[in-house]
Amino acid sequence: MITVLKGGAFTTVQDLGRPGHQRDGVSVGGAVDGLAARVANLLVGNSEGAALLEMTLQGPELVFEEETLLAWCGGGFAARLGAEDLPKDRPVRVPAGGGVAFGAARSGARAWLAVAGGIDVPLVLGSRSTYRRAGFGGHEGRTLKAGDRLPCGAPSEWARPVLAALRNSPRTGTAWSVRPETLGKAAPEGTVRAMRGPEWEWFGAEAQRRFFETPFAVTKDADRMGLCLTGPALATAKPREMISDAVNTGVVQVPPSGQPVVLLTSRQTVGGYPRIAAVAAVDTPRLAQLRPGDALRFEEISLATAHELYIGRERDLNRVRAGLARLTG
Repeated sequence: MITVLKGGAFTTVQDLGRPGHQRDGVSVGGAVDGLAARVANLLVGNSEGAALLEMTLQGPELVFEEETLLAWCGGGFAARLGAEDLPKDRPVRVPAGGGVAFGAARSGARAWLAVAGGIDVPLVLGSRSTYRRAGFGGHEGRTLKAGDRLPCGAPSEWARPVLAALRNSPRTGTAWSVRPETLGKAAPEGTVRAMRGPEWEWFGAEAQRRFFETPFAVTKDADRMGLCLTGPALATAKPREMISDAVNTGVVQVPPSGQPVVLLTSRQTVGGYPRIAAVAAVDTPRLAQLRPGDALRFEEISLATAHELYIGRERDLNRVRAGLARLTG
C-alpha cells in the first residue's frame, strides 16, 4: 500500500491505455511516453502494461507501507529516498515505511514511477489509466492528492531475488541501469521526425517549406491532450473544410489560426482540422518532455523510415528484456 502525502502538480495512475473504444468516443490515453513506462515496469519485474504513476513538472511525496522495489524513468526530477538521492533508470529497494519525495522537474516535464506488482486499481474498459476529462479510471478518475491510498500487487518471481540482493547490499539501487532514451536511434536534440499527413497537399508550397524548415515553440496551452505550437502561420492553398476524421497520437493538425497542434495520448478521437503531418512513433517520447517555451523542429522522413526506426527500437528493447531475464536465471 502507498500513502500519498503530497500529490504533486499533476500525478495520475496510468498504464499503456485503453485501445478499442475510440468508436465510442473514449480516448486511448495511457502514459504519454509509453516507452519510459514500459522500461520502468520491466526494471521492477512487472508486465510492461502494469499500472504506474505518471508525474508532471512537480512530483508527489509517498510513503510505502511494505518493503518494495521501485524504478523511475523520464525527465530529470529532483528525487529523494529518505535522506538519500533516489537514482533513476534502475531498480531501487524501499524499506517498509520508507518515504519517497519527488521535487520539481529540472529538465523535461514528466516521469514514470513503477512499483513491483503494479498499482492495483480497478480495471475500467480493460485499463487502469486515469481518464481525467471523463472522470474514470486510475484512482477515482482524478489526479492524486494528500491522503490517497493506493494498493499494490504482489512482486513477481523476478523481483524477489533482486529485492533480496539489495537488502544485503550497501547500495539502495542496482549498479546497472537502463535508460529508455538510449534505445533505438535518437533524432538530434530539439528535433522530432515526421511524415507528411493526409492533407499535406492542401497546403501551399510556402506553408510546406515552413513546416519542415523553421522552428516552432510550445505555448502555455500544453497538456496530455496535445501541444499548441507557435511559429510561422501555415495556410492552405485555398479555403478548405473537411469532414471530421480519425486522429492518432502524434498527428499534427492545423486549425484556422495557422498554428499547429501536436496531439498526445489523451487526444480526442476524431478531428476536423487538416492533418499536415504525423510524428513518428519513436519520437513521441520527446514530445512528452516538452514544456512551454521549448523549441522544436520537424524533420521529414518517409513512412518506411519510421517503420525501420520503430523496429530498431523494439529490437533494442528485446535485448533489454533478455538481459533482465538472465539476471535472475
